[in-house]
Amino acid sequence: MNENPILLFDGVCNYCNFWVRFAIKRDKKKKLKFATLQGKTAKELLPKYNINAADMNSVVMIDNGKAYTKSAAGVRMCKYLDGGWKLMYGLIIIPKFILDFFYKIISRNRYKWFGKKDECMVPGPELRDRFLD
Repeated sequence: MNENPILLFDGVCNYCNFWVRFAIKRDKKKKLKFATLQGKTAKELLPKYNINAADMNSVVMIDNGKAYTKSAAGVRMCKYLDGGWKLMYGLIIIPKFILDFFYKIISRNRYKWFGKKDECMVPGPELRDRFLD
């Protein structure tokens, strides 16, 4: 399997797609790989980490053989970003239940606040190597 950290995201969520584009732009070393929760990669990976795809209302980060969800996934992603964004990884010291409280508010309202696409984002040729499916 892929050695790079993998971020599984909701491919039809405008808010999620914004953060994927944000991460791609700030991950100059191209360490992060991406796949939609609706795709083949997620269907293969989620059961390996005992995550029920039907219950998925979160981003998932697979990193060093472990799966991180909700705020932990977002914070962990920051350690791979360039510049000052790497400092956001320091939020890991805040208890997960506090960060997840805010994460859940956004997650529950993301379609209402930011909209939803009819189908998953299709990366252009310049980004295809960053996406697993």
